[in-house]
This record gives sequence, C-alpha cells and structure tokens, in this order.
Amino acid sequence: MAPPAVAQEAAGEIRLDEIEVAAPRPASSSAAASAGYVGGISGIGGGLRPVDAASAGIISGAQINSRPVTRPGEVLEEVPGLIVTQHSGEGKANQFFLRGFNLDHGTDIAIHVDGMPVNMRTHAHGQGYADLNFLIPELVGAVEFHKGPYFVRDGDFASAGSVRIDYLDKLDRNLALTTLGSFGFKRGLSSASVPLGAGNLLVAGEAQTYDGPWVVPDALRKLNGVARYSQGTATDGFAVTGMAYWAKWNATNQIPERAVAEGFIGRYGTLDPTDGGDTGRFSLSGRWSQSDAGGITRASAYVIRYQMNLWNNFTYFLNDPINGDQFRQRDARVLGGGEISRVFQGDLFGLPMENEIGVQTRTDDIRVGLFNTTARQYRSTVLDDRVLEASAAFYYENRVRWTDWLRTSVGFRADGYYADVRSDTPANSGRARDSIVNPKLGAVFGPWADTEIYLNYGGGFHSNDARGITATVDPASPLFNISRSPFLVPSTGYEVGIRNRSIAGLETSLALFRLDFASENLFQGDTGTTEPSRPTRRFGIEWSNHYAITPWLRLEGDLTITNARFSDRDPVGQRVPEAPTTIASAGVTFGEGQGWFGSLRFRYFGPRPLIEDNSVRSKPTALLNGRIGYTFDNGVSLALDVLNLTNAKADQITYYYESRLPGEAAAVADRHFHPVEPTAVRLTLAGRF
Repeated sequence: MAPPAVAQEAAGEIRLDEIEVAAPRPASSSAAASAGYVGGISGIGGGLRPVDAASAGIISGAQINSRPVTRPGEVLEEVPGLIVTQHSGEGKANQFFLRGFNLDHGTDIAIHVDGMPVNMRTHAHGQGYADLNFLIPELVGAVEFHKGPYFVRDGDFASAGSVRIDYLDKLDRNLALTTLGSFGFKRGLSSASVPLGAGNLLVAGEAQTYDGPWVVPDALRKLNGVARYSQGTATDGFAVTGMAYWAKWNATNQIPERAVAEGFIGRYGTLDPTDGGDTGRFSLSGRWSQSDAGGITRASAYVIRYQMNLWNNFTYFLNDPINGDQFRQRDARVLGGGEISRVFQGDLFGLPMENEIGVQTRTDDIRVGLFNTTARQYRSTVLDDRVLEASAAFYYENRVRWTDWLRTSVGFRADGYYADVRSDTPANSGRARDSIVNPKLGAVFGPWADTEIYLNYGGGFHSNDARGITATVDPASPLFNISRSPFLVPSTGYEVGIRNRSIAGLETSLALFRLDFASENLFQGDTGTTEPSRPTRRFGIEWSNHYAITPWLRLEGDLTITNARFSDRDPVGQRVPEAPTTIASAGVTFGEGQGWFGSLRFRYFGPRPLIEDNSVRSKPTALLNGRIGYTFDNGVSLALDVLNLTNAKADQITYYYESRLPGEAAAVADRHFHPVEPTAVRLTLAGRF
C-alpha cells in the first residue's frame, strides 16, 4: 500500500490528467512498524500504467520494512500470494512459489532492481536464477508487482508475474543500525545521503554474518554496498548507481526423511558437510528521464559482472557409491543492456489517448560449467561451456479513455533471441535463433460505487537454457543422444477481476485467472541435461484485502487457491509436482512516528503433490512472525523480532526423488525436506540523524 507521494511519483506523473487512475494499493503515509525505514522518495522505476489489473499493485518501502523476516528476499512476501523460501545455505537464491507455480529460483517470475534484471538466463544452477541476497530492504522506496503476462514491459520469465524494486534517491534522515540475534546472526547497516552540487549523493554499506541452527554452521559472510548520485525528479532527472555484493557460505541442503527417522542424522544435520558456495555481483547503472508538452522520454542502461560457485550433493551416493555425488556449478558472466521508451500524449477524435513505444536489449557473455567433486575437490568435468546470448524487444501500447466508465489498452510485444554456444563437447556446440510476438490487452470498467472491473489477456514466454537448445548428446554420457528443447516457450494468460474501495480505508480485490503453458521444458543445471515436460493449465482465484483502520493501525489478509494440471493425457498422472494449491497470509501492523510499533504476520503454505499421480504429498507449513519496538524522541528505536513464534516443526520445502545413503544397497525414493528454523529472536538498535 503505497503512500500518496510514492504512488503519484511511481504511477501518476506520466499520465494525462483526464485518464489518471489511482494506484491500486493506496495506504497511509505513516512509516509503518519498522526499526529501519527512513522515509524518502523512489526513483523512476516502472510505474503502473493507466490500465492495470486487479492483481497488480504498488507497495511502499515502509510497508516492505514492516515485516519481520528471516532473509532479505522474504520482504517480497508482501506481494499477495507470493511465497519466498529457502532449501539451502543463506547465500543461495531463494525459491519462489506463485499462482500454482514452483518457480524454482525464478523461472517464471521476472525480478528487477533499479531497472536491472536479477534473473540469470543460461545459469549454472537453473534457468532464471534470481539471487536477491544483495537487496538492502531499508533502501527500498517502492515495489511494483504484476501477475500474469498482460503488460508490454514484461518479457522473459514474467508469465506468472513480475516484481520491480525501486531504491530510494535520497533519505529523509540518515540511518545506522545494528542487529544481534539467535544462531550467530549479526548485521550492521549504515546509510546516508547528502546534497552534492545540484543533486544528492546516497551511500550505504552492509555487513552480515549468520550460522543458523545447523549442525554444520552456514558461516555466512556477506558484504554489500550502494552508491548513487541523482538529480531532478522522477520525470525530469537522472541517476547513476554503483552496487557491490560478495558472500560465501556453507550449506545444509534438503535431507531425506528416512535419514532422520533412522537416527542417521538429526533434523538440522547434513549428509555432506562440504556443500556451500560463494558469489559476487558488481553493477553500474544509470537512468534518465525528461518530460515535455508531448509526453515523457525515459532511458536506462546497466552493466553487471556476476560470478557464482555452488557445491551441492542432493543424491549422496546414488551415482557414485565410492566418491559421492557432489558437484560444483560455476557461473561467471558480464551482462549489459538497457531500455528506452517514449509516451506520446494526444487524443483520438477528442478522446484522451496515450501511445507508448519502447525498446529493450540484453546481452550475456557467460562461462558456465559443471564438475564432479568430492569435498569440493575436483574429480572430473561434465561440461565447461562458453555462451553468448543476446535479445532485443520492441513493445507498443495504445491507451484510450472512451467514456467516464471505460478505458482500454491494446498493445503487443516482439522479442528476438540469439545464442552462440561453444561447448567442450563439440556435438553440443551451435547457434540458435528464435522470436515471438505476443498481444497484450486490457479493459477497465467503472468506477461505479467505488468499484472497478478489470479484463486482461496476454501472451508471455520464458526462454530455455541455451545449452539445451543446441545440445545433441548427454554431456555426462556422450554416446547417448538427447532431444533439443525449444528456445522460447509460449504462455497465454486470462484474468477478470474486481477492486472495491467503498469502505473508507479498505481496499479489497478479487481476481479469477488462467494460464496455459505450451511446455515447461527446462534445462536441468544440476545434471547438464534437458528434461522436457508437458503442457500445463492453471486456473485459480486470488482474494486480497488491505484495511487502514486508522493512520496507525493496518490489517491485511490474502488468499490464493490454484488448480494446476498437465493439460495432456498421460498414465503417470495429471498433477504438476510442487504446484501449491493454497497460499494464505494475514497480518496486523501498528505504530506511527514516535512511541510503540509492532507487527504480527501469519503465512500458510499449503500441501502440494510431489509426483504426478498425487500419491505423495508435502505437509503444510504455517509460520507466525512478530515484531515489537519503541521509537524515542531523539530518533533512536529498539525493535525485537521473534521468528517462528510457535516453534513450528515445519518444512521450508519438500521434494520427492531417489537418493542413496551410505550403506544402502540400492536407490530409495523418499521425501527430502529442508526444515524451518526454530524460534529465533533478533534485536535491532537503530538511530536516525
């Protein structure tokens, strides 16, 4: 729920007055329950267009920071229906669930921070890998989210949804905070902004360590920094931003239930104490915007240097009973790209109208490898490839207000992709091209009695790993041929929704949606092979409620129910493994300015089928987190977070597959789970000056 200033800046300033529409999720301007939020303004981001959807919205930085969370990425659970979890060490990318999708580490949810893509294509660990551990929540000004492939700016990975995170340009007050907590959690953050010339300089630095409850401590070590210089406003100004992030950690991955039941290891134990990883991300980005009587022009560009090493052992001694199954995944790349768009304001036979055109580009120069290891020591190479992958997109949208109760958007998006794969297995080298054109349609009826009705339709897609597009043989067994996967996999989405604001302070929205995927073919980064999947269909309902009872008290409640099925017929079954049926959340937040503040958050992650015939299912996970704090007159605040208040012995994630423990004569199919951390407390002392 964005404060009016943020909502206007992120969503209103590019619009014709005649067709301006309020932001979907307005809220009070209070700095909601947080020990760290410092106020400020957002950058230009990607504000909602005049024709939106019942499932789209803008969230303020204050609201993001009101949540007591275990890890940075969890702040995005403020997006209704989105689950953010972890199945490995804290330095690894989160796992996402939305609208009946197990999105893995980001396959069908597009995430951007300050105009830069977070999803990594042709990644060593999985297509669309989106590591948000470099996020500094206290710097977030606003978050824009969309569900479904209905919006022209959203391309690759955005079929289930997209999230655009905007950092602040300046701080109202500088901030220094220290957090100490259970299981060796320590975090320090300092951020400040000062006038410099005609603009503002913002700098922030963060350091964090964390061991976790694991028998083998995570030993997370993280350093993070941001520097930004900006001038002007969201519609007339520019900014240049540098970011640097580095982390290393050990990892306790998912473990088989039988190993715990038989006493082989404990609930927080591991079967390979040498799993873990390291990563680094360094970026330079810029944005520019200028408005005139005819509209507004925006441009942005970025360059990112990224590297990652992961050591994982998910099957233990299944493939190699002597040395074990650990493998190393290496990813090193430089990627760059940008976007330029123009909104033309005009009229159509006297009716208010806008036309928007835009171009997006991205190029990745990638070194990606998979190696067999034991205790992180090299044994053999499975693949070691160089990939150059480039894409360009053109989009156009026309928006017209026809009457006081009808406005429409009609547009399309055209994407073209090129990949050049140079594999250490010559038979898997090659070049590939593909393109796709998708329509994007929307209509809004109303308002009548503070109620609007939305219709949305659009096509989307996700790209597959370029190595799976050119490969002809199994890199682990070159004598065996494999099938190539398509480059771009299309999706089609439909949605009808309603939003009502007839009760002061209460916004409630209801959306019915459907999403069809032609195929969910994925290149499996853990094995280096392509595993084609089947076409799917998902349909469901989302109900979202946000009630600002007073300026200092807010209630929230969200529910998503989804039916996910394979749309073809196969004797193995119709259920989509790991597809969540029910996701629910509820929360209460209180506090404004000085004095007491607090928050209580409940999150329910329902049971899921783990195999196609639904004979094996996961258990549900229900978690309760809380925060209580006090802000003193001098700007100092003290906050206590209690995570997993009820000490629920639940699972972060559950899989079902074959593995082999030491001493077992053969493979055993079993549930493999990563437990929720036990009750933990974190105390934050923050000062604003």
